[in-house]
Amino acid sequence: MPSIFEIILLIITGFIAGIANVMAGGGSMLTFPLLIFLGLPPNVANGTNRVAILIQNIFSNAGFKSKGVSTFPFSIYLATSALIGSLIGAQLAIDIKGEVFNKILAVILIITVTTLVFKPKYNLSTIQDRIVGKHLVLSTIVFFFIGMYGGFIQVGVGFIILWALSQINNLDLIRSNAVKVFVVFIYTIASVAIFAYNDKINWNYGLILAIGNGIGGWFGSRWSVEKGEKLIKTILVIAVIAISLKLWFYQ
Repeated sequence: MPSIFEIILLIITGFIAGIANVMAGGGSMLTFPLLIFLGLPPNVANGTNRVAILIQNIFSNAGFKSKGVSTFPFSIYLATSALIGSLIGAQLAIDIKGEVFNKILAVILIITVTTLVFKPKYNLSTIQDRIVGKHLVLSTIVFFFIGMYGGFIQVGVGFIILWALSQINNLDLIRSNAVKVFVVFIYTIASVAIFAYNDKINWNYGLILAIGNGIGGWFGSRWSVEKGEKLIKTILVIAVIAISLKLWFYQ
């Protein structure tokens, strides 16, 4: 059973990560190292972190719904595709190892958030959301691979999802975040099942961490709607710079 100190540390870190995950991404860069610091092997920490992510996105979806933000049925199509991909990614993650991956991820995060934040402003009276036809097909294919990546390692997937929705479907950041939390919730169900089946989850740590992530996800989803895109972009930039530096210089 975790000590009082560990419980408090897990809840506080989970809360911060929950807010970061919903409003931008990268919260797992806080929780994943913490779980390893507490003594879990990397592959168990990877699986344990998914429990918190799953609970977080239940609350996040409820938060967006309470603010009247809906992305159905578009998000269902993407979530289904990502779910299939995550089954492959999670299975690969059970025994895989690697360090060069961190530097590659740092570069990917910088590129995606730069494209997202500095995307040209369009007149929405002439350019609308692109969520049907060829754009729906393309995003469905892309989300299969996003799901595979998310199933493999959760870190940074939020940035990639926001980039894809911005570039392919022309969604604003508020609706993109709503799609993101639904998609991640769906494919994380499969990820948790695979990690649990292979006994790669510490349920004590995972459920305690989930308390913080869940509360943070609820507040983060509501704040993202209330404060708008400007706040989300600011958090994106700060989060990506910090996480990319950590990935590049520290292992």
